[in-house]
Amino acid sequence: MRITRTGGGHGRRAAIVATTALTASALLLTGCSSDDGDSGGTDANGNITLTVADYGQFGYKEAGLFAKYHQLHPNITVKEETTASEQDYYPKLLQQLNTGSGLADVTGIEVGRIKEVVDTQADKFADLGKTIDAADWVSWKAKQATTKDGTVIGAGTDIGPMSLCYRKDLFQKAGLPTDREAVAKAVAGGWEDYLKLGEQYQKKAPSGTYFMDSASAMYNAVVSSSSQQYYNAAGEPVYKDSPSVKQGWNLAAEAAEKKLSQGLPQFTDAWTAALRKGSVATVACPAWMAGQISTNSGDAYKGKWDISRAPGTTAANWGGSFLTVPKSGKHVKEAQELVKWLTAPEQQAAVFKAIGVFPSNQKAYELADVKNAKLPYFSDAPIGQLYAEEAKAIPAAVLGPKDGVIKDTISTQINNMEKRGTKPDDAWKAATDTLDKAIG
Repeated sequence: MRITRTGGGHGRRAAIVATTALTASALLLTGCSSDDGDSGGTDANGNITLTVADYGQFGYKEAGLFAKYHQLHPNITVKEETTASEQDYYPKLLQQLNTGSGLADVTGIEVGRIKEVVDTQADKFADLGKTIDAADWVSWKAKQATTKDGTVIGAGTDIGPMSLCYRKDLFQKAGLPTDREAVAKAVAGGWEDYLKLGEQYQKKAPSGTYFMDSASAMYNAVVSSSSQQYYNAAGEPVYKDSPSVKQGWNLAAEAAEKKLSQGLPQFTDAWTAALRKGSVATVACPAWMAGQISTNSGDAYKGKWDISRAPGTTAANWGGSFLTVPKSGKHVKEAQELVKWLTAPEQQAAVFKAIGVFPSNQKAYELADVKNAKLPYFSDAPIGQLYAEEAKAIPAAVLGPKDGVIKDTISTQINNMEKRGTKPDDAWKAATDTLDKAIG
């Protein structure tokens, strides 16, 4: 699930559920491109090149899907244009939409941006509702990319059902339960119980270790479990009075005060170094996070991590993306068919198998590669079953056009509480003053 905004987006580095090597022929097919160099163009023989613009790691190449699509459609070659950071990708996409030039045939959009695109740019995208069956997706996912008049501008790729990743060996040394069911029971009352568990950990914590990586990550997990987060149903920003924001903020402030966190913004060099060193005992863990942990922790900690259900009884989603088809493309029909195929159950299951990001297409949950999936790195945690149960119970959240900006701004101030010792009231004022200027 790609490295995006600190504290707000989600990573997509490879999570190894199972590794399938591409054949040499598949690699050659994936590397094909049109001779004329015209993105989305057609050569003299009628061969088409479709461009897919995305960010981080969507997993299509890793799953061999572009090569497979070329085999199924010999006259079509898919060329991927990837930007490492979503923060760099999105402004460029907006510029292309505003100028009407430079757009790929298929474009990825992160969930924190989709509401803004739906509200302000929907007329520039093809209606995928005429090509795909939106009912195949978890209901709240389809709604996120649907306009008021029923136009579906985005097909769901992955989602981020929440769990808790934890180090069994560190828990054992601190005298805490290590069995995943016992851990889930210990935090069943919610994130408040999670902090209590952290206090227990702190009493016997192995030297140089911390209970959690960052309080801002926990904050995002708390907010993600609520249907009302930063906006109300009327489209008004309500983050100053939102119960979920207040709860998340207060818990983050408590974690910072009690020094339960190492205070590391996720996806930074310091964060990856901490995982590599093994100093973090727990991480709030949307489905895509397992890949970040396994990649950055390395072989030394394989089998020492495990995954349990997230704290509390309310399901949560953190992250996810969509594929869209700009109307200005040279091959809109072919691009729509590609999107339909990439987001079908079998292909979403293949991506899950390749890099571990969880499907938004409900029909994928019954396929063996999803249903029976376990993560060897995480002590064979039954992630297929765990994430599917969570996904089906996630409440439909009200999205707003500046969700990403709000989330990032608040996360920055939580980091200031952790690392600089900023008082909660001062940090909250700094966050809201910044947001008042940014969004009104």
